Amino acid sequence: MIIISSLNRLAHQLSKLTRRKLWLQVIIAIILGVSLGIFLNPENGYISLSSSKVASEWLNLPGVVFLRLVQMVMIPLVFTSIILGIVSNNTDNLKRFGLRLLSYFLFTTIIAIVIGLAISFLMAPGDLVKELGGLTAIPDDALPTEQIEQISVPGAISNLIPSNPLSSMLTGEMLGVVVFTVIIGIAITQLQVGLARPLVKVSEAIQNICMTVVSWAMMLVPYAVFGLMAALVMNIGYDVLIGLGYYMIVVVIGLVILLIAYLIILFLFTGTKPIKFLSQIKDVLLLAFSTASSAAVMPLTMETADKKLGVSSQVSDFVVPIGATINMDGTALFQCVTAIFLAQAYGIEMSFMTLILIVVTMIGASIGTPAIPGGGVIILASVLGGIGVPTDGLIVIVGVDRILGMFRTTINVTGDLVACMVFNKWFGEAANDEGQVVLS
Repeated sequence: MIIISSLNRLAHQLSKLTRRKLWLQVIIAIILGVSLGIFLNPENGYISLSSSKVASEWLNLPGVVFLRLVQMVMIPLVFTSIILGIVSNNTDNLKRFGLRLLSYFLFTTIIAIVIGLAISFLMAPGDLVKELGGLTAIPDDALPTEQIEQISVPGAISNLIPSNPLSSMLTGEMLGVVVFTVIIGIAITQLQVGLARPLVKVSEAIQNICMTVVSWAMMLVPYAVFGLMAALVMNIGYDVLIGLGYYMIVVVIGLVILLIAYLIILFLFTGTKPIKFLSQIKDVLLLAFSTASSAAVMPLTMETADKKLGVSSQVSDFVVPIGATINMDGTALFQCVTAIFLAQAYGIEMSFMTLILIVVTMIGASIGTPAIPGGGVIILASVLGGIGVPTDGLIVIVGVDRILGMFRTTINVTGDLVACMVFNKWFGEAANDEGQVVLS
């Protein structure tokens, strides 16, 4: 009875401590999930492999439900948010805004790739693997070829304008949805105010409905994080982590350098102190780290930009959906380091022209990377084929991709929020001062 009473008091104190503090709930969930995952890992011998798989499925359930709820409203939320962001700006402002946004995303992507190239050659993670015996070819049927064949960087670029927007929505092709929505949004601005106003009102209602569903999903976050982390650790072999540890360290160091670059950009253009900024966005970063999907946390990213960073909704409604689709700087850095790592592990010499090809290909590939867990590896297959590196090595990467995906998604979301702050400084404050909302 004494033990039960003590546990009840501890649970009560913990409940008081974590109430309305999502970041603290997530941290506790991560710690508990990792601890349970280590305990239930079949390599420890406490449970069998078959029992571990069953437990993993049940532990994944809250996370799957959370992701499904968010994915259910993702398309209408992206559609309405971009439209409302566009119609809230006049045509001249939109032209300047759109061109600057694309230029900014291109600039930060190049920074990420340069960081990836530099750290790959300085730390040479693939050389260590080569010294230990290098990588050997494996049967082609061991690779997820059905996924790889679907991804084509030239095809993705040529198909930016979807021939069937409904098909893009049904299949979740976010890039096609974004391009289609931007075109529709610009077309709405050309309508007479009387014709356009009902469309805007409907978009506002749909956006509010989507955010209500997201608020329901957010109640599952601590449980989802706990289950996802436990299942992840359960399914990872210790030998895989040890063997690829140095490569993972190189990727994480590169992402940290990219984060520092973001914070420098933030301070130079907005004057915001980095520590204050990180403190304000910690909730969404912890959720991004846990889910490894920038699309899944997009609603919370928008809410964080509006309510905690003070970004104009005219800016966040436009920047965040587009950023979550094409601003994949963390993924671009990961793909660059991985390509060099595999080339070094296979003993392939990289010429200067090959490096130029990597930069160009990575820029295009980062635009087409799905904002889902594992999307970076799927796209990477087509990149490797273009620079002559065998795709066999991706099997090695898949084993640790989920862990690295958590880190690169956190950086991707940080990049979107930094972009919101920068463009709010350039456009949002002026729009707020003028009270300019064109059609609403």
